[in-house]
Amino acid sequence: LRKIIEDSGLICESSHYNFGEMKDSLDNRIEWSKEMGISQIICSSFWLGDEATLDDYRKSCEILNKIGEKTKAAGIVTGFHNHHMEFEKLNDELIYDVLLQELDPDLVKMQFQVAVANIGYKAADYFREHPGRFISAHLSDWSMDLEKQVPIGQGIVDWPDFFEAAKVGGVKNFYVEMDPATFAESAEFLLKA
Repeated sequence: LRKIIEDSGLICESSHYNFGEMKDSLDNRIEWSKEMGISQIICSSFWLGDEATLDDYRKSCEILNKIGEKTKAAGIVTGFHNHHMEFEKLNDELIYDVLLQELDPDLVKMQFQVAVANIGYKAADYFREHPGRFISAHLSDWSMDLEKQVPIGQGIVDWPDFFEAAKVGGVKNFYVEMDPATFAESAEFLLKA
């Protein structure tokens, strides 16, 4: 797989893993990541479900911090990827804010999912409020008028502000995570950004 990627002129620096495989097969995931040349292992959410409490999130953060200790010792960065569900409130607290409080910034970096812009949360705000906490971002854009995903640069995200704030946030990698139909126009915009 690494040869296929590299023969295509690409690198695979980062990969998502589910929380279960990180808990149950971490040594194997570290070994495979090293074989692939991956330097960032990103937890693709805790997937706790609707019945989860803030204590459940805190316990999961504690486990991910311990995972982060082990990956750091192996020379790999652990990260956490958000979805819309982490931007819901439990007991009047935003779940994402609890994650930022509980995850050790020296052991677990954040990968920001820009798609939450459609519910009012701006990546740039988080980058500025939490300097150095972020390793990467998943890019997408949204049209409020059309109520759908649109190519990057054609929606509600203020991209010049985003990229300026990303420097403060510590973002090293940007990944477009959108419908393939948006790729050409998104790439054209990003090459000029």
